[in-house]
Amino acid sequence: MTVTASILASGPGWQVSDIVCAAGVGDRPFEEQHRSFCVAAVTHGTFRYRASLGTAIMAPGALLLGNPGTCFECGHDHSAGDRCLSFHFSPSYIEAVAAELPGVSRLGFGTPRLPPVAALAPLLADAEAARDDGDIGAFEELGLRLSGAAVSIANHEPKRDRAPSTRDEKRVSEALRRIEADADQTISIDGLASETATSPYHFLRSFRTVTGMTPYQYLLRTRLQRAAVRLRTSDEPVASIAFDAGFGDLSTFNRRFRRIMGATPSDYRRRKAPAGPDRKP
Repeated sequence: MTVTASILASGPGWQVSDIVCAAGVGDRPFEEQHRSFCVAAVTHGTFRYRASLGTAIMAPGALLLGNPGTCFECGHDHSAGDRCLSFHFSPSYIEAVAAELPGVSRLGFGTPRLPPVAALAPLLADAEAARDDGDIGAFEELGLRLSGAAVSIANHEPKRDRAPSTRDEKRVSEALRRIEADADQTISIDGLASETATSPYHFLRSFRTVTGMTPYQYLLRTRLQRAAVRLRTSDEPVASIAFDAGFGDLSTFNRRFRRIMGATPSDYRRRKAPAGPDRKP
């Protein structure tokens, strides 16, 4: 069986890999073991997943779930090939996430799969887009969101929105100032949470409730807005503006800029106000 696994990103207690399997109907499945908690988003193909939790047919949009130490096997009884974004979390990571979720009574997963549901669609789309764009910085946040959703849904706990406390609003305000001051630097959720004395998962939930977006979305918006101002007010090369804003490569900057601003950086620059008397049009 041909399986390739490429590690995309990792951090304290988590790792995400792009798993591509080329097995077909004639390939015999072999037994593997989950070394940590696994939440794998199926993005292409179908296959059978068998573990002590049960047997399930996996399809795009579904989440494969696994507990540490659990043996499993995957087979392709009716089709060939699949692709997954596989997140692995340490027990302490999942424990910290579960502690922030009201009503969660079980740390381990009790089902082998979460079927494609509407509540997961935006999250899985974000994860797939991050993989396709090579947007490595998004995966820390996606790991928190995905683990929280998987634990919550697997425990049959409905989502509960609650108003942020005054303390949480203060913490988020501090984080906003930190992002504004260092938007061109690498900023992690773990670092922001530590600075505000909260867990990463609690910080992410509070930030989204207060601002209506995630920390990473806010960081990207800040970077793009600053880049747009420089495009309109200077003749500096686009590449220099992109790198100074905090983007690691020009292609990512161009894609992000076009999605948010509705034009490529070069077109946006050409659309600036008419030239004054001392400048040529």
